[in-house]
Amino acid sequence: MTWSHEGSRTSDELELVLARAVVSAVDAVGGYAGGVYLRSRTPGLLLLAVLAGLPPPLLRPWWRMQVNRPFPVAEAFTWDTPVYLGDAEDAMRRFPQLMAGLPFPFASLYVPVPGGAGPVGVLVVLRYATRGVPVGGADRRKLESLAGRLGDEIAALGVPPVWEADPLPLRLPEGTMRPLRVGRFEWDTAGETLTADSGAYEILGIEPSDAPTGAVETLASALPPEDVYGLRTLAAGAAGSQDPHVRRMRIRGPGGRPLLVELSGRSGHGGRLKGLLLDPGPDPSDPEAADRIPRAMLTHDRLGRITLVNGRAEEILGRDGAELIGRPVSEALPWLAHPSYEDHLRAALFSDDPVYFLARRTPGQWMSVSLFPGPDGVTVMLSPSGRPGHTPESGATPGAELGSPADRAAILYRPVALAIALTEAVTARQVSAVVTEELLPAFGGRQLAIYLERERRLYLAWETGFPKGFLDGFDGVRLDARIPGVETLTTGRPLFFESMQKLGEAYPGIPMDASVGARAFLPLIASGRPVGSCILGFDQPRGFNPEERTVLTALAGLIAQALERARRYDTESELARGLQDALLPHRLPVVEGVETVGRYLSGTQDIDVGGDWYDVIETDGGLVLVIGDVQGHGVTAAATMGQLRSAVRAFALTGHEPQEVMRATNHLLIGLDPGQFATCCYVLLDPVTGVTRAVRAGHPQPVMRHPDGRTEVLDLAGGVVLGVDPDAAYPVTELRPGPGAVLALFTDGLVEKAGRDIDEGIERLRDTLSTVGHMPLAEAADRVIGQARQDEDRPDDIALLLAARRAPAR
Repeated sequence: MTWSHEGSRTSDELELVLARAVVSAVDAVGGYAGGVYLRSRTPGLLLLAVLAGLPPPLLRPWWRMQVNRPFPVAEAFTWDTPVYLGDAEDAMRRFPQLMAGLPFPFASLYVPVPGGAGPVGVLVVLRYATRGVPVGGADRRKLESLAGRLGDEIAALGVPPVWEADPLPLRLPEGTMRPLRVGRFEWDTAGETLTADSGAYEILGIEPSDAPTGAVETLASALPPEDVYGLRTLAAGAAGSQDPHVRRMRIRGPGGRPLLVELSGRSGHGGRLKGLLLDPGPDPSDPEAADRIPRAMLTHDRLGRITLVNGRAEEILGRDGAELIGRPVSEALPWLAHPSYEDHLRAALFSDDPVYFLARRTPGQWMSVSLFPGPDGVTVMLSPSGRPGHTPESGATPGAELGSPADRAAILYRPVALAIALTEAVTARQVSAVVTEELLPAFGGRQLAIYLERERRLYLAWETGFPKGFLDGFDGVRLDARIPGVETLTTGRPLFFESMQKLGEAYPGIPMDASVGARAFLPLIASGRPVGSCILGFDQPRGFNPEERTVLTALAGLIAQALERARRYDTESELARGLQDALLPHRLPVVEGVETVGRYLSGTQDIDVGGDWYDVIETDGGLVLVIGDVQGHGVTAAATMGQLRSAVRAFALTGHEPQEVMRATNHLLIGLDPGQFATCCYVLLDPVTGVTRAVRAGHPQPVMRHPDGRTEVLDLAGGVVLGVDPDAAYPVTELRPGPGAVLALFTDGLVEKAGRDIDEGIERLRDTLSTVGHMPLAEAADRVIGQARQDEDRPDDIALLLAARRAPAR
């Protein structure tokens, strides 16, 4: 089987490798479900590739996982470290957003799958919770070993470890069971003798040495008396038949175990019969016994496929059991698969506790539903029930109303999960991304557009799923235009259209795309102030019941507040970065024989200004190159940075030697703020001779590109960081770079990244410098900083200073 999506193909070998790994992982740690996430072709997005032991539709909101989201899968991948959650309390404390969407008592284990340059995915196992007991070391070692083996097998395949399809559903093998056992015997009914093989003795639990040949009584002693009489009657009938005859009978063996006996005989054999004794092992279901249960009952496996329907269930459902068996519950009983009840179905599969709720089957019929989970599936008990204290309105949509407090709570996790996610979104783009990831999957939407109000107009800030260019005509529309995106904001009233036909009737002449689906227009209003409007699009026509309308309207308020907060963030960030820019040099001195270029790149996770700085100072003793990094962010770090930069410049201009400049700066920082510290690298370069003397205070080592293109990390002797030890010494290292050499000074934000070794960042910088060749130094700096700019998740600011020694002009 090969799965494809949008033209991409994943090899059968990869599917098989992933499936084997998931089965082994679930079996190794006693789980009931598992899966594996793989990277996709979209940067920062993981996709669920294989899901075993659970119906994929019930896990649809978790098929896609952004690596920057506060979920254990994302953390395991980003930080390349396992995450083990032994119970719901542990999960709630560490990952509240996970429990907001899956509020059930279960344990979960997440181990990154190693690859060449970091994880390629995450191996996941779900199992029943062990309250208060952490995941044991043995299970951790087993799972980490299996994840490592999976990484090796993926690498050996030679195919890209990416996934672009829906999850591959996988049925887990049943637990270890005794194999089918068969015994044979010959029965002479005339002489009352019976000869059996070792298999028959083993099934009946008799030692062959205790059973003399031909002793029928010995074998009969292992069976209940009623079965012995039944067997004798069966044997007499088979022996007396004139035609070849085969008769079967179910009996009970030792311990009440069900066995099957088959006797065959024919005329002319003198009453001699041949027999088979079969022990099939435990029978998971007994249809006849199920029919004797007075309540309607059906069972389904862990993938949601119906395996048994008793007679009472056939009567209530009005469906034949043969028509239902083998079909997914969501297809066979669509009223039970309504989104209002999905949380109950998930609860039964995630935990080992019974689940009870009231479900609406038709406008006038309610059904009491009981779910009893087990390792191999779920037993469902059904009984008709009236809704106490309420008469459903005629014509209401089945499932549109929630019949119990549990039903009403089932949909509450959506605003809770979105609210938690929105508190962590800082920029308008992050807010829009959270809405895409959380809101659309929850309601089955496929299209989203967010417009923000500015100067009495609506401007498109985010879109996904719409035809390319379709929304351009609505960008910048005035607030007096008669279109639903404007009217929902100006009136403060959400608008819901069950189909595009309904939308066209309400707004004749409005441009429409080729979709035939429904639309929801939500006003984004925060504290009475209009922020914008949000548009949700659906592929198919659909209704919006009162609960959905209420939830969507409430979510729109949360989104509006987050966008308003993001707008303030953007304004404050712009002011903060203006202050940062004022503290950095606007122009570097031009010196014959040496060219210098500086670059600064702000972080993306905080509006506070950082403490990184660089400077180039022309002195009588040569050209001074300085780069430093003050601990922390905010006004204090920026103020300290400004003072240190001024101090270093003053010490350099008064002719101090490099080691003296560093010692004096260290004393100054200790006097300014004993709790503050900084790193620094100070280089004094003679433009004529090339003689270079450098000191370093806890700062990353510079990188040198030699004229032949070779790069190396310099080994400068160094002292401790500034601001810690008043007696610290800073030894000087002397270098002599030749004409054409390039020296790169930088702060740690350029080479450090969460979950990655700093050596990887250093090597990346070396590789980039080795490829710049003889390009202008400014272009080389842009190329170095450009790689960091591609990373949208930068926790720290970055300062870069390049200096190239040129041959003296003739």
